[in-house]
Amino acid sequence: MRIRPIEEKDNKTIEQIIKRSLESFELDIPGTAYYDPQLGSLAQFYREQPNAKYWVVVDEEDEVLGGVGIAPFGQKTEICELQKLYITPDAQGLGLSKKLMQAALDFAREHYTYCYLETMKKLEVANLLYAKFGFRQLEKPLDGSEHGTMDAWYIKEL
Repeated sequence: MRIRPIEEKDNKTIEQIIKRSLESFELDIPGTAYYDPQLGSLAQFYREQPNAKYWVVVDEEDEVLGGVGIAPFGQKTEICELQKLYITPDAQGLGLSKKLMQAALDFAREHYTYCYLETMKKLEVANLLYAKFGFRQLEKPLDGSEHGTMDAWYIKEL
């Protein structure tokens, strides 16, 4: 397994991983990443953003097993957002989320002071991961949030 920046050839695969994951939690609803307009072109989207990057984790055959992104949060230059951390069901439990988180946070530290993320309380494994990485839960989203369905918000000082 290795982590590398997303390439255009990965767009369709990571889109399907994200959509299937959200469907499995009945989160294929408006206000989630499921309906993000850039979901089918993440390579291009992250390339066009300042201080942004998306990584995929791939197996020995270069098959995408998951990914994560960092991008600016709204107009706040000191805050980034951890985005679209998803792993295929077959690859869950192998520590890949931790490796992706580490790559994302290492990059974020080079460009930002804080890292913000939005999720759902029912995604219990994800919430545990964020706590292990030192994110603290907020009572409400930061101003400028675009995913109104989310009900758990976290921030971490980098």
